[in-house]
Amino acid sequence: MRKALIFAALSALIAGGDAVVAERYLSPEEAQKVCFPGADHFEARTIRLTSEESKAVEQKSGVKVRSRENRIWLARKGTNLLGVVVLDHVFGKHDLIEYAVAVSPEGKVLQVEILEYREHYGGEIRSAKWREQFKGKSAASRLKLNDDIYNISGATISCRNVTDGARRVLATFELVVRPRLDAGGRLRDARTAGP
Repeated sequence: MRKALIFAALSALIAGGDAVVAERYLSPEEAQKVCFPGADHFEARTIRLTSEESKAVEQKSGVKVRSRENRIWLARKGTNLLGVVVLDHVFGKHDLIEYAVAVSPEGKVLQVEILEYREHYGGEIRSAKWREQFKGKSAASRLKLNDDIYNISGATISCRNVTDGARRVLATFELVVRPRLDAGGRLRDARTAGP
């Protein structure tokens, strides 16, 4: 009986070998705290891009804008703006990869965090060594796979798409978010909505 149960369990695992496995590593709230541990509060905002802004972001980044709405959180300590956390997603080989990019007020990457990875292989993009390559990059950086961002064998599609997504996030920050920040680090413009 025990052997039959073990055989049945192994058969189910082998048959489901191509199934996509979702792994949630961080919630958006946890990612905010990891990216900005010194922040005492986060202000959620939705940035809505105009069609002209979408075209400008696509032209600068070379990456298609899939959604004209972007969820961001302004990280603050008191009234000081520490930076912005941008929640984004890209497709892996089979499914979505959710990640967050922490950007300084000057437009440089402070950190990249993988929130949810749904592929059954290639999860090495979560490694600190791979994600650290993004630190200090800005919209002026090349951010190209196999150029200034190295590839991980077996995770090429995930690596390429997260790299392209980060390039689009930085272009969006430079062309849309940063111009809407006033001197006090507050977002202005009627196209910016609260939570």
